[in-house]
Amino acid sequence: MGFSGHLIFARSEHPLLEAPVFGSLDHELKDAVDGWSPRPGGWQTLQFGPGLWADGHLSALVGWTGAPACVAAVSDSDTALVTGLGTDGRQWQAWLNLDSVAALLTEAPDDVDDVSLWFGTPECDEAVQGKRAELEADVPADAAGALLWAAAAGVRATARQTRIEELLRSQETFVEDLFDALLDELGFPSPDDHQ
Repeated sequence: MGFSGHLIFARSEHPLLEAPVFGSLDHELKDAVDGWSPRPGGWQTLQFGPGLWADGHLSALVGWTGAPACVAAVSDSDTALVTGLGTDGRQWQAWLNLDSVAALLTEAPDDVDDVSLWFGTPECDEAVQGKRAELEADVPADAAGALLWAAAAGVRATARQTRIEELLRSQETFVEDLFDALLDELGFPSPDDHQ
């Protein structure tokens, strides 16, 4: 069983859990939040279990930190929808693990009585391929949005659009690793850069 919940990435001189948006969490819930190794420059990643993050929190977090931030909504370590927000209100989104996302988002036709019998059929495979093509069409715009967001965050502009697109099209066993790789590719300093 993989991880389901949210990965929050933001910059602050203070621990992110001190942000007012997390003020309603009791000590027990805060203790359950996993903090990844911080990145140089005050960049922090928090891993929250399900039900602790709401859509409006990202805007509040950006307002509190005064810096761009992003959140990845993770489902069973298989898929993630990453949403980034800049201080100017610009937002971008990108799916991670497109093959898994396509399978998840493909709906059975209305005339199918037993969905379990539909999975694995040529018709299902064709529908999944169609959904994958739809997602694939969004990748260039998603990559461009991620690069603009990273530039607004002040990271070195070393990332190439083609490399970000490759990463958005790639598949990993644990989508959390893909999220971390995306941050690396966008130019955020790695935790190892502290040494």
